[in-house]
Amino acid sequence: MHHTPGSFSERWINYCGEKGISYKVVNAYDSDIIEQVRDCDVFMWHHHHASYKDALFAKQLLYSLQIAGKKVFPDFNTGWHFDDKVGQKYLLEAIGAPLVPSFVFYSKKEALNWIKKTTFPKVFKLRGGAGASNVKLVKTPKEAVKIVNKAFGSGFSQFDRWGYLKERFNKWRKGRDSFIGVIKGIGRLFVPISYAKMHSKEKGYVYFQEFVPNNTFDIRVVVVGDKAFAIKRLCREKDFRASGSGKLVYDKRQIDERCVSVAFDVNKRIGSQSMTFDFVFDRNDKPLIVEISYGYTMKAYDTCEGYWTSDMQWHEGSRFDFCGWMVENLMRSK
Repeated sequence: MHHTPGSFSERWINYCGEKGISYKVVNAYDSDIIEQVRDCDVFMWHHHHASYKDALFAKQLLYSLQIAGKKVFPDFNTGWHFDDKVGQKYLLEAIGAPLVPSFVFYSKKEALNWIKKTTFPKVFKLRGGAGASNVKLVKTPKEAVKIVNKAFGSGFSQFDRWGYLKERFNKWRKGRDSFIGVIKGIGRLFVPISYAKMHSKEKGYVYFQEFVPNNTFDIRVVVVGDKAFAIKRLCREKDFRASGSGKLVYDKRQIDERCVSVAFDVNKRIGSQSMTFDFVFDRNDKPLIVEISYGYTMKAYDTCEGYWTSDMQWHEGSRFDFCGWMVENLMRSK
């Protein structure tokens, strides 16, 4: 496995050590990585969307090893659409999953014609980004036209500098960060993160989702093999976005189990090893998927009250090793 501090690999290593599973740590960035893993049955790497190096080649390395006959995590079905909302749109529509209505255009003319016919507000997103970055509520046709012109003109940076500063300021105001965080946010106005510097601007397409009103929270369900756990994420103050708010509810009674059932079903049809599903509810109280992701922050789920198995049976208990499940499932599939 490739080890990155703070990633799944911390717990993978601990699990293997506790269970006596033979493993070795390798460096995926080395040119001879294929040789390093030649004597291994399994390769695991929790690659990150905000690392420009990971984004350059992680999927290609993993899928090459998978084609060569090794078990990998994440495998193709789990990871090809990671940090790609446009890819997720096609995938979820293809299998008939209950996706929030989504629209993508590769022509400025077609996008502008659509704006004349559709209703607002809509939600604009870049294909990449997590924690509600690169996500904006578009309230009027005029705002949408401005976005389309930029999408087919100068393009969008992968890093929203002003959004980052605003996020830092709000965290400081609510006591969730020190003032140093605000200073860092100001600094980022002038010095972008390495990911944004190394990658070209997003342009040549524009992606919108239907705005689903009256949602003060979303439900995130995480499926790992035949088990699932969930949290309720409250929206940010005076904001429609729940992702990245830091306001989490673990009470099982507040989790709509329809979301869990849909997540199990869709995950099975995708053939994924592990996946998060974010749900909101339409005007008829039907759960709809906003987006999916194989990667997530581990600590946010450590206090979940228990988990469901795929037969929708609830298993009480706040301490379970979902990263260990990932290793177990790979060992079973050998």
